Amino acid sequence: MNLNDLQNISNLFSNTAKMPVLFLGHGSPMNAIEENQFVQGFRKAASEIPKPNAILCISAHWLTNGTKVTAMSMPRTIHDFGGFPQALFDVQYRAPGSPELAKETAELLEPVFVEEDHSWGLDHGAWSVIKHMYPEAEIPVIQMSIDYSKPPQYHFDLAQKLNKLREKGILIIGSGNIIHNLRLIDWRNINTVGAGWDWAIEAREKTNNWLLDGNFKNIIEYQNQGISLQYAVPSPDHYLPLIYTLGLKTSSDELSLFNDKLIGGSLSMTSVRVG
Repeated sequence: MNLNDLQNISNLFSNTAKMPVLFLGHGSPMNAIEENQFVQGFRKAASEIPKPNAILCISAHWLTNGTKVTAMSMPRTIHDFGGFPQALFDVQYRAPGSPELAKETAELLEPVFVEEDHSWGLDHGAWSVIKHMYPEAEIPVIQMSIDYSKPPQYHFDLAQKLNKLREKGILIIGSGNIIHNLRLIDWRNINTVGAGWDWAIEAREKTNNWLLDGNFKNIIEYQNQGISLQYAVPSPDHYLPLIYTLGLKTSSDELSLFNDKLIGGSLSMTSVRVG
């Protein structure tokens, strides 16, 4: 980052106290229109932090070759799912975008090339949780994609370059699920909070301990942490947004958990606040 980058950010957004960073376990798209303890947790998290100038979301549902940021002024609401009630498809979250923030994000990540995207929008990993936090949709939201060709350590290191945004009132949100194995869902307990297979209970205990102890090495190297983590993270798409949140943690930041429940046997809603 050079002095021009710092000046550009200063011109865009006012100085603030350092914003927290969130990882939100977003779970089923139905959480967008249901009232339950998890959406209450999202709202509570929003009420406990300063109102952001803008939001940068890294969602499990935007995987790309290379890194992109949404740069349109009015992102569309993407209904990237099937088989749900029409009421869910009717939801429109009409938050503005921020081409300026997209540009600054791309510049902060140099020398990594970041493409400014004008076609994606807000997928359900973003809008299904942000709509509960900021229902008036007045806060600009952009998304940054996950380069699916890169390993976890790459994403952890990339996230650190974004820390300056926290001092300009930008709320950075990772949205996914730490435990996310759709093939092993216990359909009899799909809506039973606290229901988890033995391996899911073990994986939750391990990851929670690592998070609270600051043992991010084990989080990053999850593939080497035993069979329970292999079941919990059969593919990294929903896990990598957590890595971005942890990459933004500084030595002065505290870390806490909320919405820390298993559901449906093979999913966790565990969410993380940093700062």
